[in-house]
Order: sequence, then C-alpha cells, then structure tokens
Amino acid sequence: MKANILVLDDDSEIRELLTQVLQRSNYTVYQVKDAAGLKESYGKFQPDVVLLDYKLPDATGLDLLPLIKKEWPEAEVIMLTGHATYDVAVEATKRGAFHFAEKPFDPESLLNLIKRALEIRSLREAVSTANSIFQCEAMKALVRTVRRVAPSDVSILITGESGTGKEVIADLIHTASGRSAGPLIKINCAALPRELIESELFGSVKGAFTGAHSDREGLFRQAEGGTLLLDELSEMPIDTQSKLLRVLQEKEVRPVGGRTSYKTDCRIIAATNRKVEDAIRDGKLREDLYYRISAVSVHLPPLRERREDILPLANAFLKRFASQANRDISGFSEEAAERLRSFDWPGNVRQLQNEVQRAVLLSEGKVIEGVDLSITSAVNEGAGDTSFTLLEGVERNTIVQMLKETGGNKLETAKRLGIGRQTLYNKIKAYGIET
Repeated sequence: MKANILVLDDDSEIRELLTQVLQRSNYTVYQVKDAAGLKESYGKFQPDVVLLDYKLPDATGLDLLPLIKKEWPEAEVIMLTGHATYDVAVEATKRGAFHFAEKPFDPESLLNLIKRALEIRSLREAVSTANSIFQCEAMKALVRTVRRVAPSDVSILITGESGTGKEVIADLIHTASGRSAGPLIKINCAALPRELIESELFGSVKGAFTGAHSDREGLFRQAEGGTLLLDELSEMPIDTQSKLLRVLQEKEVRPVGGRTSYKTDCRIIAATNRKVEDAIRDGKLREDLYYRISAVSVHLPPLRERREDILPLANAFLKRFASQANRDISGFSEEAAERLRSFDWPGNVRQLQNEVQRAVLLSEGKVIEGVDLSITSAVNEGAGDTSFTLLEGVERNTIVQMLKETGGNKLETAKRLGIGRQTLYNKIKAYGIET
C-alpha cells in the first residue's frame, strides 16, 4: 500500500531500522530526529501515519501530539516508547494518538498496526465524503444516522440485499465510534458449520468436543474493547441464537465445555440480507434476539432503487482502481455511463465495484467505453417472462446469462455477480433456474 510514514525518533539506529522495515513494505519514509526538525518539516510532505517517540531531547511525544494533529489533522499517530505506563497511554489517546506501542517492537506487529491505522484513516475519509458521493436521499439520511449513533455503544442491525454495502456501513460505524482504536472482528454466520460456530463465537476449552486439542479464544474475547460484526445473523442456528441472547443480556461469555464465564465488553453490530419479518416468521431469527440487537436499525436500499448513486459510486471506484493500476483514465464515455445507469445490478454495489475494476484493467484508452463493460443486454431479454415482476425478471435473466458465460460454474458466477455463493444458490432455487 502506497503511503507516507514519518518516523520521529532521536535514536538514529531505530530510525534506520524502521525505515528499512517500512520501505520493504512499499511505504515512503521520512525521518526527523527531534521537535525542531519536526517544525522544519511542516509543508514539505504530508504523512499518512506518524511513528512518534515518547522521549525526545527537546520535547515529549505528548507535547508534540497536538502540534502534529494541528498541522496534519488527517494523519494517524502511533506513539512508540520504552517507558510505557497506563497513564501515559490514556493521555496519548486523549490527545489524538491512534495507538501506543512499546519498544522493543515486533516489526510484523507494527506493520499490522500501521495497516490498521491506514484503514481507519481511509474509512474516516469515506465518512466525511459519503454525502458527496451519495445523491439518494435515503443514503444521505442513513449516513446522518450513522454519524449520530456511532459514538454510542448501542447495538445496530443493518439490513439490505447482498452486495449493498452492509459491511462497509459496519466499518464506518466502528471508525466513527469511541472504539475505533480497538479491534473490529467480523464473522459470517452462514460460512461456519453448525458444530463450530459456538466455539468460534464463545471460545472452547480443551477436550470440549472432538478436535478441541487446546483452549480456543472466542471472537467475543478477541473483540474486547472494540466491535463484533455478526454478518448474516439469520443464518445462525436458532439454539446458538438463544445463547447469544443470553450473552447480550448478561454481558458474560462461557466457552464451550467451560465451567466459568468471563465478562465481555464489545459493541455488537448485526447484518442480514433477509427481510426481518420473513426471517422471524420462517423461524430463522428469534424475535426476542431481534428486539435485543436492533436498538437502532438501518436499511440499505438496493442499487436499482437509487440509480442517482450509480455514476458517483462508479467514478469513485474508477479513481481508486486507476490509481492502483497506475492507469490514466479520466472517466466513462456517454455510452458506458448510460449502460451503467440502466443496468439493474443484481449484485448491487459489490457487482458495480467488480465491474469497474475489470474495466480499468481491460480498457485500452483514457476513457472507459461501452465495449469495455461486461454487463450484457440481459436487461432486455426475457421480456415475455411474466411469471416474475419486472425487477425479478431482470435479476433472473442476468443470472441465467452469467451462468451461460461461465459454463454453469456457480462459484465463478457468484464471483462475477458480486454476490455470495449461498445467495446465488438461493436465487437459483427461488427462480427455478435449470443448471
């Protein structure tokens, strides 16, 4: 990942070591040895992350933190010190530090910390620019809601079709919360077999079941002080849902096979692509768990219902992927833009993102042309099919067309559509598509 890192440390050996480690990971590194050098560097570069030593010859890191945040408000600051104390760590966080790391540091852990800091920075930018991208009033209202509720610890339920961006909204909530320096742990409840999901969530003790050769730390413990995203909540087994409800009520988790419980402190965000009322009626979601976990509920409308967002999103993806591929591509031709606007995007934002990335890699000019897009005329096919609504017919025909293109390969079809494999299976069954 291309990013600028400022190393501020009076120890030349540490500066050189950090520079070598960071340059191997493709970062651009700037070195400063003291507060005087920091002031001289103002205006010469824009750091994305600052590695700040706590003890400098002419100042302390705590003294410099407010100055750094004033000069480079978007930069994330990681304080390094060999004299760590709890009080200093708390004060550093209050003054704007992203994290506090002790010397001697583990290079791999530090790189992971920098990566997380860059992700947080990127997501904060996304929060601040979301309203400039979203033209749809429903999405603007959603962003306003996210900004209001994110600083609290209230549990949130995000609903919407697959690919609408539920995980991105969870990222934004975590980033804008007071827990942003803590971990954001995610679990897809549909991806784990029934016998493993409880061990994954709550942890387990050695010998609790066949294959449990050692104690396992559950995701609740890993998410301590941060946020836990339970994606596809309605795919979680009902008996596990009852245990989850007890955890939320009692704020305690007991590992599978364990005799003692431990306190848990993490914020819960849940997501589902099912309609809540249908999931409850069909026995897929406990009603009491729904009321417990949806203190605030936000819904992401499908992309076909907010066409005014298609081109702004496509242009945002184009800018990102063109930069990553080092391509000079300025935009979309009128034909390409019209095709993007008129397509119904059964895979929603995820499919649009994949389509733009593909077009960037395959296009030969400075503008994305209509021929560079893989979306077909499937929207116009099957007009005589009256067994579905218009939108359902569009979605069905798009899936059929993509299955033809992949020779019936469901995994590849799901990937190209930007939806999960299980979601594809569900739609194939619902639409009676012969494979």
